[in-house]
Amino acid sequence: MTARTAPIEDDVSKYDPLRDYLKKQNQLELILSFEQIEKLLGFALPRSALRAEWWGDDSPEHPRLQRQAVRDAGYDARRQPNGKTVLFRKMPALRY
Repeated sequence: MTARTAPIEDDVSKYDPLRDYLKKQNQLELILSFEQIEKLLGFALPRSALRAEWWGDDSPEHPRLQRQAVRDAGYDARRQPNGKTVLFRKMPALRY
């Protein structure tokens, strides 16, 4: 097994298709199934995506690349109680 040498910034791009899809949406809320998200990304989500905190927890101690992609698109994400879908809700624009 070889040590990882690629910079972490390379990992961010794997969630870019989801970010780009969400940026094109005009809806305040939309629900996507895990299958739809995986189709957009071109790879299977990790098993940890079944946990609600995988979508919502983003702290310096536990940075989440998928969370950053969703936020960069202007949305917040919450796994739904059915465990098979994710609600994306448009975040209000910050005014300075």
